[in-house]
Amino acid sequence: MDTAQILQEIKKRKLIAIVRGVKSGQIVETAGALGAGGIPCLEIAIDQTSGETVQETFRSIKLVKETFGDRIFLGAGTVLTEEQVNAAAEAGAEYMISPNTDEKVIRRTKAIGKISIPGAFTPSEAVAAYRAGADIVKLFPAGLLGPDYIKAIRGPLGHIPFTAVGGVDLTNAALFLRAGVCGVSVGGNLVSLKHIAAGDFAYLTKTAQDFIKAIQDFC
Repeated sequence: MDTAQILQEIKKRKLIAIVRGVKSGQIVETAGALGAGGIPCLEIAIDQTSGETVQETFRSIKLVKETFGDRIFLGAGTVLTEEQVNAAAEAGAEYMISPNTDEKVIRRTKAIGKISIPGAFTPSEAVAAYRAGADIVKLFPAGLLGPDYIKAIRGPLGHIPFTAVGGVDLTNAALFLRAGVCGVSVGGNLVSLKHIAAGDFAYLTKTAQDFIKAIQDFC
C-alpha cells in the first residue's frame, strides 16, 4: 500500500490509537486487541526519557510491523528530530506525528516519502506546518482548545486538514468531528496501561469498539 492510500485510510478511519508507555513485550498483544476492536491506525509514541527508551520504541514499531504487516496502519509519535524520522521509518512507521511544528522534521518526513502530522497550537503554527509540507496538522492539546476553537480556526484555514489530539474521549470525540477535523487521536482514554499491565486486553478491544460506535454515530 502506497503513501497516498495510507493517508486515505487514516482520514477514512477517523481514529488513531496512541500507544504510549507500553513495553515491547506487550506491544503485539496491545496492537492486536485494538485491531480486533476495529482500530487499525496505531501511533506508537517515542519514549524520550533516555536513549534506551527511544530504541525500545523503535523495537516495538518493528515488532508490530513484522507481526501485522499491512493490517495495521502504523505510525510513530512524539517524533522530535530528523534522526528519529529516519529510525522510525526504518522500523516500519508510515507516518510521523509530533507534538510541535519543526520544519526540518516535516521536510525530512516528506523527503523519505512518509506522511507528516506535526502538532500546532496557533493559526501561525498551523500555517507554517502546512506550508512546510504537512499532510495533516494535529491541533494539540485539543481538550483545552475545545470544538469551538476548531470551528473558529477552520474559518480562515479550511484548506488545512486538522486532527484533534489531547483530551479526546468518548464524550467529545464526535463533537470534534462535527467541528470539522478529519480525525481524532486517543491515548490514555483508550489504551489503558492499567489493564494492559493486568493482561486484560479484552478491555482494550471493548473500549475500541465503544470509540468506533461513537464515531459511527457521528457519521
